Amino acid sequence: MDRRQFLAASAAVGLAAIDLPDAEAVTRRANRPGPVAVGMGEVAAVRTMTTTLGDAASELGGGHARHLAVRYLTLDVRRWLDGRYTEKVGRELFAATSELVHLIGWMARDEGSQGLSQQYNVHSFKLAAEAGENELAATALRGMADQAIDLGHVATAVRLAEACEQRGRKLKNPKALAYYRNTLARAAAADGDRTTAGRLLTSSQAAIEHAPPRPGQSWASHYSHGRWAHESGMIHAKLGDYAAAEEHLQLAMEIHGLDRKRTRAIVLADLGQVQLKRGNISQALATWSDFLTCADGVQSVRINDGLTNIAARLPGIPDSPAVQELAERIATRA
Repeated sequence: MDRRQFLAASAAVGLAAIDLPDAEAVTRRANRPGPVAVGMGEVAAVRTMTTTLGDAASELGGGHARHLAVRYLTLDVRRWLDGRYTEKVGRELFAATSELVHLIGWMARDEGSQGLSQQYNVHSFKLAAEAGENELAATALRGMADQAIDLGHVATAVRLAEACEQRGRKLKNPKALAYYRNTLARAAAADGDRTTAGRLLTSSQAAIEHAPPRPGQSWASHYSHGRWAHESGMIHAKLGDYAAAEEHLQLAMEIHGLDRKRTRAIVLADLGQVQLKRGNISQALATWSDFLTCADGVQSVRINDGLTNIAARLPGIPDSPAVQELAERIATRA
């Protein structure tokens, strides 16, 4: 199967996932015989490991720790899923496993394994929906929608983003609401729907303005004001409003929530691109220099994309010592 056929097939899988969940899966598994008794202690262990592995991946990129997360899932968590537990514990176990599987999917995507990432996101969605966890299910759909945008499946992305946002409406968590609305705004912008994108950007801003600055326990509750500003800036850039894009990206760098090397580096790469499009060449070069410093040691396809983008644009910029220095630093990372 060539790449175009594979991507088309994977887009269909993403859409089909919406109708896959089995509402009785946990009920059937509860109180059955199993090799090991499982309680809330095991559930807490899964969540602790997910947080620990996620912190490492956020700092250094998904390529650093995915094998550890997969090993934990297949050797420990799988044994607990096949164990003995009550329905209440089962739903919590399914939900915690959904978070871990979603993290592995994010890690796979961050190291460039797109098909594998989607498979994990589909399983994460199924586990969350079967556990009755709307926020986790919406977050998995969000991951598939975001991936579909990057792969160029815009119609699929819009459908998945709509399903994500519809599930999110049932929640009271303002960070989750902002997270899902911005996802649909990004899909709408990719689809050329400026009206919908603008409306959702306004709606997501209203939600994030009511969100507490400290992160919560769930994945969506870690959607910081800084991440919101970054994503909003890139949506404005897609819509051609580079002044608003730069304003939001500068805001993302200045406010709390971008304390991870990987995240700050990605924002710096995007900010430099926007500054270049606005004709601010010296600022763009300085920003890209900061990007290279921040990206040192980070293993992420997003970082590699940033490097490729900068390298492609440098020949079109008038030669200068700053341009030569950037070219040399990029060449040493190849």
